[in-house]
Amino acid sequence: MQGRKGEGTKMKKIGKNQIPLTKNEISKVKTRALRKGIWYRVLTKVERACIDLVIKVVERIRSFLLKKMLSSILNKLEAAMESHVKHLMREIGDKLAFELSQIAQNWGNKTAARWAEDSGLMQYLTITHLNAPS
Repeated sequence: MQGRKGEGTKMKKIGKNQIPLTKNEISKVKTRALRKGIWYRVLTKVERACIDLVIKVVERIRSFLLKKMLSSILNKLEAAMESHVKHLMREIGDKLAFELSQIAQNWGNKTAARWAEDSGLMQYLTITHLNAPS
């Protein structure tokens, strides 16, 4: 059943985001990487050539191997384009929000269970942690 319409536009997980593997979306990621100055710094010549060829030749991706290869390259780009604060939110903010949530739950706060998932709280705790005196 390879001839189905829309088969090549399935979502692939790139970092924490879901983007479809279409010519236009891959082209957008390339443009962002070029603007941020990481296209040549992060990717090898072969990886850049693969992305360029896919953009020029393929309209929608059907091959599992091509999807897998593109996903790994795009994950690499997304990781390099991630801001410093977002990276620290995953590394530090997650843990701080979880610990704060656990303490509040132990004190009897029933709504505190959702705090560990709150990205705003994670961002606040991360920035507070960054600005704290060492």
